[in-house]
Amino acid sequence: MDLDRLYNMDCIAGMGQLPDGTVDLAFADPPFNIGYDYDVYEDQRAAEEYLDWTRQWGRALVRTLKPTGTFWLAIGDDFAAELKLIFQRELGLHCRSWVIWYYTFGVNCSKKFSRSHTHLFHFVRDSRKFKFNADSVRVPSARQLVYADSRADSRGRLPDDTWILRPQDASGAFHSDEDTWYFPRVCGTFKERAGWHGCQMPEQLLGRIVKCCSDPGDVVLDPFAGSGTTLVAAKKLGRRFVGFELSSNYAEQTHARIDAASPGASLAGAENPLASAPPTVKAPRRAVHAAVSTDVPKVLRPAPRNKPEDVDRGVAEAFHTVRHGFSVDRVVADPNLNVEFRETCTRLGLPGNIREWNERLMNLRKTGCFRGLPRSSRTTFEFDGREYDRYKFACEIAIQRFEQDGGHTLDMILCDPIMADKFDKYVLCMLPDRPSSLTSLKIRWFALRLRKRAGDYVRKFSKQVHRPLRIAEDFENPFSLAMAKVPTLPALYWLQADEKHLYIGETESLRERLELQFGDVGFNFWGHTRDRLMLGFRTTSDDDCLKGQQSRWISRWQPIGNYKKLAPQP
Repeated sequence: MDLDRLYNMDCIAGMGQLPDGTVDLAFADPPFNIGYDYDVYEDQRAAEEYLDWTRQWGRALVRTLKPTGTFWLAIGDDFAAELKLIFQRELGLHCRSWVIWYYTFGVNCSKKFSRSHTHLFHFVRDSRKFKFNADSVRVPSARQLVYADSRADSRGRLPDDTWILRPQDASGAFHSDEDTWYFPRVCGTFKERAGWHGCQMPEQLLGRIVKCCSDPGDVVLDPFAGSGTTLVAAKKLGRRFVGFELSSNYAEQTHARIDAASPGASLAGAENPLASAPPTVKAPRRAVHAAVSTDVPKVLRPAPRNKPEDVDRGVAEAFHTVRHGFSVDRVVADPNLNVEFRETCTRLGLPGNIREWNERLMNLRKTGCFRGLPRSSRTTFEFDGREYDRYKFACEIAIQRFEQDGGHTLDMILCDPIMADKFDKYVLCMLPDRPSSLTSLKIRWFALRLRKRAGDYVRKFSKQVHRPLRIAEDFENPFSLAMAKVPTLPALYWLQADEKHLYIGETESLRERLELQFGDVGFNFWGHTRDRLMLGFRTTSDDDCLKGQQSRWISRWQPIGNYKKLAPQP
């Protein structure tokens, strides 16, 4: 039987065709035997008949699990206890967790409390050898969020075993600082909703289970595929998968949903439902604000509206929703993440615009609002160091040009998408080859790196230089150079025009830099045309020395094109 497929057949017969011990993770959301109107399955069996049927498909499923395999079972109240005992006592699995998945818009009952939860049992085949990728599901701990305690584990802590779908509607019972897992319920108005299956599971919930209990390339099984959420989540997360569905109608539509998914694509739905939808019933603004406890971490308090402190809380909440483990700088500089951030702030109803929200986010970071959160994921690029050396001169000149002409700092540029786009285009104008690999994110990240390293130039490298390199008195027009004769060594080079100091740079390969910076294109450096441009250079084998030499000469010459923070301050 081939993998990465959904089979339209009875799951017991289907699993019987799978070899023993081939499945790493199984997830089953079987009929609850409560009379639900399925397409072809009759969901109203006698209790013993239902339990015997469970033993049949359960035995077939357990046989397919690897010795280190994991099984998650979703089940309602009526048979939760019985099914737990069947899989533990009769089929030999070990229960690691009994998770309560809370949601609103559940079954409305007239003579008992309305049903608003599902049981999720986490079973393993071997109680000592099983997969559990804890780092993939960690959440910030109270030590980090509330107390900013430096002793806290920077990775955060594991979540509790109560997962909440819509905390907006249960603010009196559950608070955000309880470290529960939030998943939006697949309601009728959600884009995620397929519309043809009444029991569709949220991709974010299945995504957490798949990430936590399997690795990329592992095999994921769903014997009751239904709307196909398990298989879609597995495919997006780079797992192999196999599923079975009795209904030909459901199977046909699930095939289309699986085909539309692609490995590496984002899971549908928001991880944080506070950003996905407003409360079902909107309380008066004053009452909502008064209900916010002062003990709730300010980065997670709800009810962001019009007051400055409420807007800050909303901006912080939006950041936590879209950050994907990255830093504030990455969310602001990355065009894709920043669009998500803008859309989330808009859904939260925050007043203002994206420039103001970005500025508030950066100010929150500067005031230590996010201190104590887990360490941010690093932003790296392929051939990162080489690309940075090739293009940093253009980023440096652009930073200086925007600051000198309009008084715009790099933070001001990045916070305003329109200005950031102009910055990107200005950098690309200085690069004759216009490389397709040089994205807006790379340009902005190289500019941020340059600013971050400015302190090293001043504190570290300039102090290593005891005697500045002697500037040559013989200059040449860079466009008349025979590039084949230019050395490929690290070098310091300087530009002049009409006896004005324009720029002094350092590079790991002089020829590569000059070919890039002075290719056969029109060149205008702040009004100085190419025929007036003159160049001199000195080569050396000490790259760190070059950074110090550049810093010293920026301080001495004050060239108009160099970023001033690279020079020692008086």
